[in-house]
Amino acid sequence: MTTLLESLGFSLTVTTPIFIVLLVGIFLKRINFINDSFIDVSSKVVFNISLPLLLFFGIQKTPLEEVNNLPLIIYAAIATIVVFVLLGLWAKRLEPASDRGVFVQGAFRANMGFIGLAYCVNAYGEAGLIAASLYLGFITGLYNVLSVITLNRSSQVDQSVGKIIKGIAKNPLIIGITAGLVVSALHIPMPDFAAKTGQYFANLALPLALICTGGSLNFQELKSNPNKTIYATVSKLFIVPFAITLGGILVGFRGIDLGILFLMCSAPTASASFIMVKGIGGNYKLAANIIALTSLGSLVSVSLGIMILRSLGWM
Repeated sequence: MTTLLESLGFSLTVTTPIFIVLLVGIFLKRINFINDSFIDVSSKVVFNISLPLLLFFGIQKTPLEEVNNLPLIIYAAIATIVVFVLLGLWAKRLEPASDRGVFVQGAFRANMGFIGLAYCVNAYGEAGLIAASLYLGFITGLYNVLSVITLNRSSQVDQSVGKIIKGIAKNPLIIGITAGLVVSALHIPMPDFAAKTGQYFANLALPLALICTGGSLNFQELKSNPNKTIYATVSKLFIVPFAITLGGILVGFRGIDLGILFLMCSAPTASASFIMVKGIGGNYKLAANIIALTSLGSLVSVSLGIMILRSLGWM
């Protein structure tokens, strides 16, 4: 076991850089150094180019026989579905009914691609990137399916199964991960010029993503839907990640596997949840509130969780 002071130091090493870059994004937006157009274009660059390349290069350089976290991914998928069902039952108490899907998505869908991945890289370096990339690929697809289900239940808009599958298949993150797996499995060599060029773009991913996340946060609407926002925030930051992590401990995960599990499911609510809610004409202000509050709150909850897990020698 590590001492409490050592655990605190490690937790701050993981979360403080992310907190600072988020604050930089907030500050730059506040002084109008960056604007909504910059954030929109930069987010597209990150999502469609930089982040897929980061995931691709993280996976392709590692032989598949060395990747052994499939049990973790299976557990995470099962735990996510269980949490999703329980949140859906709890949401039946909320009114109006049209807000229930917004609440459920905000409470379970983590921003794994931008912030969760940054947590894992800060905590475990390249080993964390490789393990988290495969986790991200599988669970992102599951998140998309569950989000569509819960939003369809509480709205008048339906999406066919074919449309959902097509959306997942066209997701740039899924494409980047799949390409990395193929290159790794077939041992396809990467020319130096291609690797270096791609790495330039990949290196943009996390810092630019965090700046955009910070710049897109809006705290002015927090006075609307305060109770639902608080319920969803507490669920996303504490109840869901600690329940899933406790289950992971009980089934035997330790070390980097348990760390990846905790860090990924402890990430704040995904920005994509706002886009989906707005797209169906739902309560997008509630979705934005949840994203804003969980984005800053996760820095506290993640630091606390890391400190506990490290002091017990489990992470």
